[in-house]
Amino acid sequence: MARLSEWLINVPYTVLRGDPAGQEVEEVVFDSKKALPGTVFVCMKGANVDSHRFLPEIIQNGCSAILVEYPLEMLPDLPERLASDVCIIRADSTRSALAEISAARFSWPGREMTVIGITGTKGKTTTAHMVRAILEEAGKKTGIIGTIGIRYDDVFIHTKNTTPESYDIQKYFREMADRGCTHVVMEASSQGFKMHRTDGIVFDYGLFTNLEPDHIGPNEHKDFEEYKYFKSRIFTQSRVGVVNADSPYAEEFREHALCPVYSYGLDAGKTLDFSAKEIRPLREAGFVGTSFEYVRKGKDGTLPVRLDLPGEYNVSNALAALSLCSLMGIPEDSMQRAMEKIKVDGRMETVFHNERMTVLVDYAHNAMGMESLLRTLRAYQPGRLVLVFGCGGNRAKERRYGMGETAARLADFSILTADNSRFERTEDIINDIKSTLVPAGGKYIEIPDRREAIAYAMSNAHPGDMIAVIGKGHEDYNEVNGVRTHFLDREVILEIAETLDRQGGGC
Repeated sequence: MARLSEWLINVPYTVLRGDPAGQEVEEVVFDSKKALPGTVFVCMKGANVDSHRFLPEIIQNGCSAILVEYPLEMLPDLPERLASDVCIIRADSTRSALAEISAARFSWPGREMTVIGITGTKGKTTTAHMVRAILEEAGKKTGIIGTIGIRYDDVFIHTKNTTPESYDIQKYFREMADRGCTHVVMEASSQGFKMHRTDGIVFDYGLFTNLEPDHIGPNEHKDFEEYKYFKSRIFTQSRVGVVNADSPYAEEFREHALCPVYSYGLDAGKTLDFSAKEIRPLREAGFVGTSFEYVRKGKDGTLPVRLDLPGEYNVSNALAALSLCSLMGIPEDSMQRAMEKIKVDGRMETVFHNERMTVLVDYAHNAMGMESLLRTLRAYQPGRLVLVFGCGGNRAKERRYGMGETAARLADFSILTADNSRFERTEDIINDIKSTLVPAGGKYIEIPDRREAIAYAMSNAHPGDMIAVIGKGHEDYNEVNGVRTHFLDREVILEIAETLDRQGGGC
């Protein structure tokens, strides 16, 4: 048991009823079904539901304390006989309060580890896994929180959001610290900052990768300026910052930073703290990678790096990871070994290769990601560059238009298919993609069934083809009409390869 006032130590609040110093609590909850005796329930306004309306039921069930955003006169009619025993606290932002209370409830576990936050439109996941790989190679027990899930020790947990709710972050921080983790790497999304999920965390190192228009629309960000603002928050709650100087927004982010900020980049014309030169593509049997020389300002010589991922874009991700780890004093040989064997689920992942074709999986789900991927793969001089893709339903249609136009410009052939159609018809989404792909002269075929689309690409491969199956990456489901069924691109590719091999077909 703890005193509620102890959990509120970093929360500006007003007491509406009761005494937080005398109120004993043992758990923080924000699900009304879990609001029981001994709990403090945090009311929050969501996109569709405002949990303040559940207050009568919550009090009836014996909840000990409640955190609200409204004055008493704006709350629902409370059962007076029971409400007199309930401590009611008002905060300006209950989402921010939830983050601070959760940190206190778990005894501020982030203070026991080195916490690294990574934000940006693209590259968060790959960079986070690179950082973790380097730290683990150096013998640092490291947890990770991000798009692919939560990992620490022998634990893996699927996540719905790139940056989970603040209570869950603190809960997993505590479990990581208790399991002996000395470091934790987390992807800090713009929504994570906007929804106060990262409040209560001071990042020892904060990294910004890049910024392009994305996640703008209903229930996301109202416009690009808002999106940019929340990305920039990384440098207001970090002790040390690292910025990608190749981004046109780098200087703007540095100007608003509240911490020292180091720079990395590929632009040799800039004075950078960390950079790369002599970047070369490597394509060998079953290997599509890159080599480069890692340069550190003020240090003689360079560090040769062989990266088991293709393209300059991944060199940029690697530079981000190497820069962070250099600032942390990680040995250079650990960096080299980690980069040679790095694999990230669904991020430019080579799944299958033979003398006829190379099949990759990538998470590229917008025009920016697609353009970066296709330009990267072009450097490996494929016989043809074949693209298997769709676009998510119930998302901004501009994403479809951009992907169609980009595919027409940079792919030799596109196979248009399903990708989490949600509550839209796959055929309607494909038609939206075609509205820009066809006028731009793109060659294509429509195969709405994703498994059949991948099978078509592989069984009709030409010698030297590179086939990129994009949009889903690590996702292991396909969502249609609110129902998710198991579907993992990697598994499907390997199953089809095995079938074609038995049949003496395209493999």
